[in-house]
Amino acid sequence: MMGVDFMIEFSLEDGEFLVKVAREAIKTWLKYKRKISFMKDAPEKTKQNYGVFVTLTKAYTHELRGCIGYPFPVKPLVEATIESAIEAATEDPRFKPVTLEELESNIIVEVSILTPPKLIEVENPMDYPKKIVIGEDGLIVEKGFFKGLLLPQVAVEWNMDAEEFLSNCCLKAGLPPDAWLNKEVKISKFQAIIFAEETPNGKIIKKDLKKLL
Repeated sequence: MMGVDFMIEFSLEDGEFLVKVAREAIKTWLKYKRKISFMKDAPEKTKQNYGVFVTLTKAYTHELRGCIGYPFPVKPLVEATIESAIEAATEDPRFKPVTLEELESNIIVEVSILTPPKLIEVENPMDYPKKIVIGEDGLIVEKGFFKGLLLPQVAVEWNMDAEEFLSNCCLKAGLPPDAWLNKEVKISKFQAIIFAEETPNGKIIKKDLKKLL
C-alpha cells in the first residue's frame, strides 16, 4: 500500500498502550482536570511525531461521541494522543462533554495513527475518485479557510463509494458536496492504522478495514 510502510512498525502492543493512554488521559482529566504524561515510560516509537485522531463512540449504538486529532505529525505520538483524547471527550463542538460514568460504562476508545497527508494531483477533477481506495484512504478537502477531514473508517462504516466520500468530506469542510469538482479545491489523502477497544475498557484490537468492506 502506498505511503503506509511505517505502519508495520506499530504492533498490537503499541496500539494497546496508546488506547489505554487515551482512556487514562480522559479519566484523569474528568476526575482531576489534570493532564497526564507518559513520555518517560512510552515505547520509543510513540515518542516520534505522528498525526493521530482519537474517536469516541457509544458502545451499544455505535453513535459517534467525539473525534478530534492532529492531521499532521507535529507532536510526539503519545503527547498528541493524550491531547486528542481529552479534546475528543470535552471539546468536540458537536457534543456535550463526556461524563466519567459514561466513559466507564458506554464509551469505546479508538486511536488512529496517520501517515502524512499527500496532495492528490489530477488534470481533471473527475479523476479524483479513481485515486481513492475505500478501506485504505482518508481524505482532507481544503479551499481557503475551509477545511474538512474524514478518517478512512468513515467511508467503510457508512458504506460510501469514492464519490460519496469526496462529497461528504466537502460537506465536513463547510463546502457544497460537489466542491471537489472545483479546481481551486485541494484534496489530499492519507492512511491510518487503527486500534480500538471492543467494549468499554475491554480487549483492544487492530482494525482491518478491508475485512469490513
